[in-house]
Amino acid sequence: MAIVGIDLGTTNSLVSYWTEEGSIVIPNSLGQNLTPSVVSIDDNGEILVGQIAKERQITHPHLSASVFKRNMGTKKKYVLGTKEFLPEELSALIIKSLKEDAEAYLKMPVTEAVISVPAYFSDAQRKATKRAGELAGLRVERLISEPTAAAIAYGLHQRNADTKILVFDLGGGTFDVSILELFENVMEVRAVAGDNYLGGEDFTEILVSQFLKHHSIDKKDLDQKTAAMLKKQAEVAKRSFSEKKTATIECTINGENLSYEISLDEFESASRHLFQRLREPVERALSDASLKLSDIESIILVGGATKLPLVRTFVSKLFGKLAYININPDEVVAIGAGIQAALKGKSAPIKEVILTDVCPYTLGTSVSIRRAQGYHEPGHFLPIIERNTTVPVSRVERLYTIYDNQKYINVDILQGESRLAKDNIFLGEINVPVPPKPAGEEAIDVRFTYDINGILEVEVTVVSTGVKKSVIIEKDPGHMTKEEIAERIENLAHLKIHPRDNQENKLLIAKGERLYEENIGVTRQQIGQLLREFEEVLDTQDPKLIAETRKRIMEIFESLDLKGEF
Repeated sequence: MAIVGIDLGTTNSLVSYWTEEGSIVIPNSLGQNLTPSVVSIDDNGEILVGQIAKERQITHPHLSASVFKRNMGTKKKYVLGTKEFLPEELSALIIKSLKEDAEAYLKMPVTEAVISVPAYFSDAQRKATKRAGELAGLRVERLISEPTAAAIAYGLHQRNADTKILVFDLGGGTFDVSILELFENVMEVRAVAGDNYLGGEDFTEILVSQFLKHHSIDKKDLDQKTAAMLKKQAEVAKRSFSEKKTATIECTINGENLSYEISLDEFESASRHLFQRLREPVERALSDASLKLSDIESIILVGGATKLPLVRTFVSKLFGKLAYININPDEVVAIGAGIQAALKGKSAPIKEVILTDVCPYTLGTSVSIRRAQGYHEPGHFLPIIERNTTVPVSRVERLYTIYDNQKYINVDILQGESRLAKDNIFLGEINVPVPPKPAGEEAIDVRFTYDINGILEVEVTVVSTGVKKSVIIEKDPGHMTKEEIAERIENLAHLKIHPRDNQENKLLIAKGERLYEENIGVTRQQIGQLLREFEEVLDTQDPKLIAETRKRIMEIFESLDLKGEF
């Protein structure tokens, strides 16, 4: 039985495990460390995950889904053919694929995982991540924040000096900034901030928008397939800025071959508002931690989007120093999660570290306040656990009745930073009966408890009677009961998952179909001919001939295709 670490990412996901050489990233069935966080369904109703699904996203966008991590914890439905999925169910399919890859590599069952989450994930998003692991058949007792995992991966927890670290985590769809302080064997998170809707995808969209603006095209007029192809070309152009000062985006729209050349300076100028959005969480985290930019001694870059030269330049200018990039930003969180999994299983021969985390949002309830005119005005927010409070934490507030003969007190559970209750996020509520007495003579104790996994429990106790009611946010968005989880596990178990041993063949066909649609003329004819040749070889069922033909054709396809992206 093995415990693994999982980095469940917006763009790519990874699984890791502790070995004698340290924490390593386990390759998937295609031999790649990164598994694209994309799910697709083929014409036979078979589920495809990872690189194959990513290829099909171009050719079959209506049957594919990606970037669903941004909607974790909500009830947004993704329709793939005739099937509907919640974001956590699509995430479960990714995790299940990683689990199978780990079991094939380790040659033993994988039963438990430590899963990383953005530091700025809300209670609902954290619980949805935990459910995704459970839906995939794993026990998930520990979530670890991505910046903490990154710091562990760098071995910073094994240093004795008092060090202040800022983790700049820009992934495909989310942005986190965390400030950690290390002293002796304690790693304390001082402050977190972020934006769950900012990432590398937004820089890609800048290039898409510039292309459409140049050609006076409204994005609404593009069909799904054309939009997907344009986005893919924008991603290729974005990657090319690491080597060149200009990039060209080419796409066929309504039968016309269109191109657009953009310089690095133009890209930077068009992205100015995104850099401002990156700056704001950095300033908020520093303010909450009572630190200045100059107080930060080490900077760690995490997430594939930090490979963008524009982003690295921005960070260097902002802090006046270079950041750590010794470990691949795509893999650093997974490596740290693998170390934490080993620590949990007590199998890592490294110095134990005490990890402290913080609550990323203020949690509280709404109250009525007495105005000078003598009346009570409802709808004011009462913080109980303030943002960036070290967790685990338990805080209690005593509240009183405000009306004579009041029979009930309703406690709503809110998350946010606004002064007025209506401007914060409603998570749930508890209604408790109280003995009818004159105003102010009955009271309740409202206790908020926030644990290391970011799960909130609220308990309300009537002071005079001792009656207690508690809830673990029963009404949060995307919540499922135990019965619903069991039902969804059963449903997911009956989905036809594409077998691991056929994935290389399926990938070649998916890549070939995508390239066929992207090209025209002689090139398109050659791709079609190669696909027919491979299909005929598959019919022979000769493993050696299939492998040789696949290798030769894949090399041709890859020569036509600029690989890699941020």
